[in-house]
Amino acid sequence: MKATRLIISGRVQGVGYGEWMASVAETLGVSGWVRNRHDGTVEALVAGDTAAVEELLQQCRRGPRLALVNSIAEQPAELPPYPGFRRLPTA
Repeated sequence: MKATRLIISGRVQGVGYGEWMASVAETLGVSGWVRNRHDGTVEALVAGDTAAVEELLQQCRRGPRLALVNSIAEQPAELPPYPGFRRLPTA
């Protein structure tokens, strides 16, 4: 199992990034959450099988069709306390 906290920067708000990421995460069986941040970035906690998390990270570098990802900062994290993937309110 792998858990990683992400800060995704670029044109990632207003392009459906959070909804897209939640859909991809659910397809891959990755748990966690995603939310917009007031500074214009997207923050996420992703956890699951190492191969599935790595696949999600690779897809996040491209993002949905209208997104332009400039960078993704990764930091090791604790596993989320619940299964599934959620969209959280802006923080």
